[in-house]
Amino acid sequence: MKTGFLGAASLAIAAALAAPTLARDVSPLASLMADEAAGGTESGSLTALTFGKWGVDLDARDPSVKPGDDFDKYANGGWFARTEIPSDQASAGVDYDVYNLTQRQLRAVVAGAPAASQVGGLYQSFMDEARVEALAAKPLMADITAVAAIKDKSDMARFMGGTQGTFGSTIVSGGPYADTADPTVNVLWLGQAGIGLPERDYYLSDSFKAQRDAYRAYIARTMKMVGNADPEKAADAIMAFETEIAKVSWAIADRRDIGKINNPMSADELAAYAPGLDWNAWFAGSGIAPQKRIIVNEKTAVRDIAALYAKTPLDTVKLWQQFHVADNAAPYLSKAFVDSRFEYTKALSGVGELRPRWKRGLTLVDGSLGELVGETYSKQYFPASAKAKMEVLVTNLKLAMGDRIRNNSWMAPATKDAALAKLAKMDVMVGYPDKWRDYSGLKIDPADLYGNVKRSAAFEYAYALSDLNKPVDRKKWSMNPQEVNAYNGGLENKIVFPAGILQAPYFSESVDDAVNYGAIGAVIGHEITHGFDDQGRKIDADGAVRDWWTPEDAARFDAQAKAFGAQYATYEAAPGSFINPDLTMGENIADLAGLEVAYDAYRRSLGGKPAPVIDGLTGDQRFFLAFAQAWRTKQREDAIKQQVASDPHSPARWRIIGPVRNVDAWYKAFSVAAGAKYYLKPEDRTRIW
Repeated sequence: MKTGFLGAASLAIAAALAAPTLARDVSPLASLMADEAAGGTESGSLTALTFGKWGVDLDARDPSVKPGDDFDKYANGGWFARTEIPSDQASAGVDYDVYNLTQRQLRAVVAGAPAASQVGGLYQSFMDEARVEALAAKPLMADITAVAAIKDKSDMARFMGGTQGTFGSTIVSGGPYADTADPTVNVLWLGQAGIGLPERDYYLSDSFKAQRDAYRAYIARTMKMVGNADPEKAADAIMAFETEIAKVSWAIADRRDIGKINNPMSADELAAYAPGLDWNAWFAGSGIAPQKRIIVNEKTAVRDIAALYAKTPLDTVKLWQQFHVADNAAPYLSKAFVDSRFEYTKALSGVGELRPRWKRGLTLVDGSLGELVGETYSKQYFPASAKAKMEVLVTNLKLAMGDRIRNNSWMAPATKDAALAKLAKMDVMVGYPDKWRDYSGLKIDPADLYGNVKRSAAFEYAYALSDLNKPVDRKKWSMNPQEVNAYNGGLENKIVFPAGILQAPYFSESVDDAVNYGAIGAVIGHEITHGFDDQGRKIDADGAVRDWWTPEDAARFDAQAKAFGAQYATYEAAPGSFINPDLTMGENIADLAGLEVAYDAYRRSLGGKPAPVIDGLTGDQRFFLAFAQAWRTKQREDAIKQQVASDPHSPARWRIIGPVRNVDAWYKAFSVAAGAKYYLKPEDRTRIW
């Protein structure tokens, strides 16, 4: 998911508003991704990967496994047996394959850009490793000194507000998003922040002691590197402060509940409710005037974190702030800082090798000049014919979703009409935006990496903040065209499919239709049905948060969702780590309903004619195999545990098994009968959409 300038608050926003990403795990935080070739040497073709002659990797299967006993291993077991996870990746799979292909494509775009251009200048500033090493910690020290000079809590509040556009941290964070009551206008959303580990449970659960210890050791190393006289004592103080923040922070499952996080109040009401923070100073530092309407997300956490801030010694908060300034800056400093940070982050993911420098440089360029790069990328790698074919697929999926709503046996006519109205108003965006961003105001200096990163962060923050109290522009994208991902825009009632994910084996103009419907079709269906998952169903056709269900329909939906969640609660993703159905409910519903909608659209595309048999496989079998192979993933145990604790998406294996065992057509396609491990009686299969 794109966190952008919103920081921690965006987790609540994004998750609550129909979970706007497919989360293929290719974000910079999962950034322990790397090129396939050891040492980062560029290798491989710049053309898309296509499985076999018609789109399914027949050699990836393990025919010794029965489909009903483990459909993931049946579809991908041969691939599992021959695949090793590269030492610089958290996992291996189709998502990484397409991501790495996209990185090679982007390298061809970026590396050849002249140094006088913004793209070339930024990339060159990162790749000039000799200069970065010679500067060592020097670029950082002015910022460390600025924190040391802070005189009181009000000054710190002002400084924290300003960190949203530069290096550092804040105990609350916020930014513009559509108003829950009037989704045509952007208002300020604000929520909890202040911790450095991925989620509150990392501070509070014994199962994350190793990661906690690695984080504390990293804090101590960092404080020593910035000149602190007693880095061990500083690390203890910082950890203690963040642990107290974690104790009063909301669990991530609660942060995706739109009913819980929709707490409007004015700036004056906020100051009265949470008086521990000088809000006028914080708003001034953020460049935000006091607002008449703020959507406060984790309401009690914001209050309690402000109270904790009030009673924490200023010297402790200054140590905490200095660490986070250095932590944010570390990827753009000398090798000592980079290696120290990696020593910590590998404890989160299990990755044993740092990504090559060129790929880290691409991540910087992609995050700083995304649409500028994306404009060239789209022209070179996403033809108009692919865009047209994809738009046809989306149209067919929307038609199929409409049929499922109309034929739903448990919905009242009024609820069906409201659902169909929402579907009809759902905007579809494919490939790239209609209008490209203007980056002309961003200064890039090929000899100033640290300054480039700071100026870019400020530029991005100002760009986002410019939407505050302005009409919502639903044509704006929250992802770059080259991103291997997709999202549902929540209150904006739109679905977006960047060019990056529209490559084989997810999507191709040359493969069997069953493959496209099973792979990218399920992705399309997933994003459509986010508008009707456990949170999306609380948002109406115009994007307002409103209950448009009859009480009886809502009760039936909730009962089905609860039964579906009970299935996922039994799935042990890693030893001792079971899927949290409250956290993953929206994504699980979208996975199941998306697969069902894609299947219906595939059958519709046949026009009543039987599908051909190819290599002994029926059309339905090819559809489900393509779905399973699009999700094939081999993942490190630590990475799985991190995902289970902090990600609203279930691990990939359960995004295959969890949905298919609830789909009648899958049972018929593979003759799955009672006695199979994942067999469910027809009456026990979830039927939400």
